[in-house]
Amino acid sequence: MAHIICEPCVGVKDRACVDVCPVECIYDAPEEYDMLYIHPEECIDCGACVPACPVSAIFPEEDVPEQWKSYIDLNYKLAGLK
Repeated sequence: MAHIICEPCVGVKDRACVDVCPVECIYDAPEEYDMLYIHPEECIDCGACVPACPVSAIFPEEDVPEQWKSYIDLNYKLAGLK
């Protein structure tokens, strides 16, 4: 399972997660989304990005809080997988 970037990233886009990702699977979303996203097929599920995020926006896919479940589909869509 991949990690998912959720709503707290919107408008913040702190790149600390990008700096610690060993496989470089975190990307800038198109401007209208104003967030970063994780490519689910490139993510190795290492979790290095989770503690690096200053706004606690990153979760393992199976642990995404209910109010942010729509971000699972959004991450897949932004990666071109939906």
